[in-house]
Amino acid sequence: MASNTLFTLSTTLSLLLVLSTADAQDLKVGFYAKSCPNLEAIVFKTTARFIGVAPTLAAPLLRMHFHDCFIRGCEGSILLNTTNKNAPAEKDAPPNLSLRGYHVIDAVKAAVEKACPGVVSCADLLALVARDVVTQVGNNLIKGVLIVVFNHLQTKGPHWQVETGRRDGKVSIALETRNLPPPSANITLLKSMFGAVGLNAKDIVVLSGAHTIGNSHCSSFSNRIYNYSGRADFTDTDPKLDSEYVPRLRSKCRSPNDLTTIVEMDPGSFRTFDSDYYKLVSKRRGIFESDAALLSDPETKAYVARRINGPIEEFFRDFGESMVKMGRTGVLTGKNGEIRKQCRFINS
Repeated sequence: MASNTLFTLSTTLSLLLVLSTADAQDLKVGFYAKSCPNLEAIVFKTTARFIGVAPTLAAPLLRMHFHDCFIRGCEGSILLNTTNKNAPAEKDAPPNLSLRGYHVIDAVKAAVEKACPGVVSCADLLALVARDVVTQVGNNLIKGVLIVVFNHLQTKGPHWQVETGRRDGKVSIALETRNLPPPSANITLLKSMFGAVGLNAKDIVVLSGAHTIGNSHCSSFSNRIYNYSGRADFTDTDPKLDSEYVPRLRSKCRSPNDLTTIVEMDPGSFRTFDSDYYKLVSKRRGIFESDAALLSDPETKAYVARRINGPIEEFFRDFGESMVKMGRTGVLTGKNGEIRKQCRFINS
């Protein structure tokens, strides 16, 4: 990325952070305690109905919240459909075409609207669903997890208190997805893009741990295994990637032009939220350049090393703290924004 583009991006996102600081202070745990007292139980139960059948939905739903917060802040713009007045929207931009699970958000919204019409924002629902899918696949016990969580007993997966009080934005612009950290990002770009929205080096390495669940299209990393420096024979690979791991990736991604095949980001553990991802990174087997970048900075590298034998509870705590921090980005509260009746469309 050209330096002037990076400067413009950083300046724009920093301005967003400054303007949203006061609004973020209006968020709180239990914002809907009186207006929608059963909110979290409704969201959790509805979400679990889908994750219990299709646990692979957890990763894109978690990533949906991340992608929402980096574009205009956590105000639900990722959920808006492209319309004549709003074309094209964020969800139709290339970085978001692999997202799935919008129907889950629709079902959650419908269930919440039935209980508490016109009260809860889609932006808050997205934050709650992101937390709940992590808890559900972290427990790897979908049928029993409802009892465990809502009896306030110790869980096997991460579970943090989600601050609520967000309102929904009315604008969604596909071109703004250039503000999303790409899988090809080095540590300098990651620090700039995360830092512009108030996230530090620790948040980068902690939130990267989300790669422990889900899949990736070969196209997101094929340059690392086929043509890293542009050689004509397509044999040159990224030296930051374990050379013994390359044949395994090539066996799945059989062509540098493969646009459809998907690969597990954390093989053998891609349906369970744990800390195995950091073991892969330490072995130089993270599939993205942004994964490899974690080994090029002293602070992020030290955190990767700490996770190899460190208690998983520490990672779960750190992940929850970074998610709460990210969830404060660019929020709309009070009289700003609206409470959408349907998450895919603005009210008017």
